[in-house]
Amino acid sequence: MNSAEKEILAIAIFVFTYVLISGRRLKILPLYRPAAALLGTVLMVALGVMTPQQAYAAVDYDTIVLLLGMSIISAYLYLAGFFDWTADWVLKVAKTPQRLLIYLILTSGTLAALLVNDTICFMLTPVVVAVVVRGNLPLLPYLLALAMSANIGSVATLVGNPQNMIIGHMSKMRFLEFSMSLAPVALVGLAIECIVLSIGFRKTLRSAQIQITETAPKQVERKLLWLTFSALALVFAGFVAGLNLAWTALSGAALVMVFARKDTHQVLKLVDWHLLLFFAGLFVVVEGLNSTGLPDEIYKHLRGVFGSTATVQALNLTWFAALGSNIFSNVPFVLVAGKWIPEFADPELMWKIMAMATTFAGNLTILGSVANIIVVESARGHIEVGFWDYAKYGIPVTLLSTSAGVAILLLIG
Repeated sequence: MNSAEKEILAIAIFVFTYVLISGRRLKILPLYRPAAALLGTVLMVALGVMTPQQAYAAVDYDTIVLLLGMSIISAYLYLAGFFDWTADWVLKVAKTPQRLLIYLILTSGTLAALLVNDTICFMLTPVVVAVVVRGNLPLLPYLLALAMSANIGSVATLVGNPQNMIIGHMSKMRFLEFSMSLAPVALVGLAIECIVLSIGFRKTLRSAQIQITETAPKQVERKLLWLTFSALALVFAGFVAGLNLAWTALSGAALVMVFARKDTHQVLKLVDWHLLLFFAGLFVVVEGLNSTGLPDEIYKHLRGVFGSTATVQALNLTWFAALGSNIFSNVPFVLVAGKWIPEFADPELMWKIMAMATTFAGNLTILGSVANIIVVESARGHIEVGFWDYAKYGIPVTLLSTSAGVAILLLIG
């Protein structure tokens, strides 16, 4: 097989894989994303585009290990009853539907920054549904608040979402340096979300009233909770100190596993292995595409469009990344477009812009992020959330938060 044939084949496999990945969302093909990515990986090797050794080398193991470590820590918090207790506490403290919305946004946004947004949505949605139903409140505003704030809050740290993890590895940016710039962006984004949802649901929230049904208090395993939080504190201390993100997170997870004395089978069942497999396969498929040189050729043609100054490039990259994330999904977009960043006038600023834009773009529609889909699917037994039900709030939240985000990053860098 000559190089031209190999390039054509690599591009065809990438396109085929992406169609399969999107097919589940578009209801064209009933194939789940991990299976689609795995199939693409196998095709890259089986058809001779990559050798097995090249496929192994293509996987970004730091991202996989980081996601695994944070997922294990989240699982122990779940088993300790932390998420159930938090939701119940928020309901009791809020006292009014309006305050409950604000507290949920702050809680979801904060936890997503610490423990990965998809994981937070997976573990919190059943709890939020139970609490809101128990309080005899309308579900829609609180489900939207959970999904959107998990997306927005996750931008604050390099461990808040998978694309940030990839950006952290590719950019070699320090954890604290990243958060000093993106945490203010997340706070402003959460405030914008709160305003949009409060105004949009003002009549619904005014006519509602929290009616707490007495239930048995949630059991919290205090020893396990303190152990897990202690490990999490050590992990974030390591992040701030500049230690390797992946192995710091995995060390914290191992520490809890050793001292928790819990059945590890029960814990590991809560890890999102599907997401880990999806990313591993996606790394291989995207590297197969990168080997053709097509992404570099695309950038050569787009270089003039982005402009020459840092400010103009930041503005153009913001909307290009937001659009690309909604067309191709944020993780594949970051894997491909990340190669372009060193060519920009201010690469450090552009990495932050890409993190903000690809994350906030997830709030545009119900299909914009995995977090949204997790929330909607988990609550399907109680409410059917339509495309426009989400979009009429997601569109203004995305446009306003993204505009504010790029302004803040241009101001503070």
